[in-house]
Amino acid sequence: MSAVVVTIVLAFVGYLVTYLNSLRLSQRQERLARVNRQLGDFYGPLYALTSTNSRMFEEFLTHHARPNGKSAFRDETPPTEAELAEWRLWVTTVFLPNIRAMRDVVVEHADLLDEPGMPPVLLELYAHVAGYDIIFARWEQGDYSEHLSVVTFPARDIHRYAEEGFTRLQAEQRALIGRRRRRQPSRR
Repeated sequence: MSAVVVTIVLAFVGYLVTYLNSLRLSQRQERLARVNRQLGDFYGPLYALTSTNSRMFEEFLTHHARPNGKSAFRDETPPTEAELAEWRLWVTTVFLPNIRAMRDVVVEHADLLDEPGMPPVLLELYAHVAGYDIIFARWEQGDYSEHLSVVTFPARDIHRYAEEGFTRLQAEQRALIGRRRRRQPSRR
């Protein structure tokens, strides 16, 4: 009788270990799938867009700063019509499409956020874009009385947010893939 009990207990323990191991592997696979989506659909594109936007703004300032090195919008002397026209060109062809793409990434993939709520920097991004949307609509009507969004672009903060999220998730992705590879038997 005791041999039957031992056999049943061992079978149950074996089943339990197999079940728990399968559950753990399934959870790891699900986490890896989520991390891959976060990198591919949210943090990766946001990081690329913020990096590109920063680079292009630096280029704009390099080519269009005043002799004293200041932006026309940060100098004591108001911008000239030529400076404003050049700014409108850069905004409409480079900056506005880029920040709208950032906003779209946030809106379309907010489910991939790691935080429990919407980070304030992303709300600032959305408000900045909305501010430019109204200015752009005025430009289309020929009204060039305003040239800056009412909300300042959170350039450093959003770039830092995207970079930190991207870097952290890449490290987690490598760890999840590394663990999974170590546990799989080699096929030779």
